[in-house]
Amino acid sequence: MQPQIKTISPKNLIGQSITMTFAKNKTFELWRQFMPRRKEIINTVSSDLFSIQVFDESFSFKNFNPNASFQKWAAVEVSSLDFVPNEMETYSLAGGLYAVFNYKGLSSDPQIFQYIYGTWIPNSEYELDQRPHFEVLGENYKNNDPNSEEEIWIPIKLKVK
Repeated sequence: MQPQIKTISPKNLIGQSITMTFAKNKTFELWRQFMPRRKEIINTVSSDLFSIQVFDESFSFKNFNPNASFQKWAAVEVSSLDFVPNEMETYSLAGGLYAVFNYKGLSSDPQIFQYIYGTWIPNSEYELDQRPHFEVLGENYKNNDPNSEEEIWIPIKLKVK
């Protein structure tokens, strides 16, 4: 599976976040809180949902530690940050270069991420960049369905030679 390489501009998002680890995954809890309230967010750019992972500089996919904490977001893109519903936050997603994988299958299947981090990145001309990783859940996303489709956005930069 070959990704498309895309450069995006910064995006303004509104949503909710939670600190978690891969060992103590709280993704379901986060989305269960966010989804009933997403219609409170005005000025949305589209119906796409953003699932964002913000890792600190010490996080490593090479020396993966399932107990390392990171921030997980459930959000939507907005044209303005003028109105933020109670108990929601803003997030500014930095622009930059991304490898975009069009994935079809269960989002709980780790094989796609094993391929991205274990095969594609080491064999590409790119390396991970220290920016958020995210998935765009569009109209063809179906939670826990093998026919679900989503875009997986991995921050990259050219390898230093």
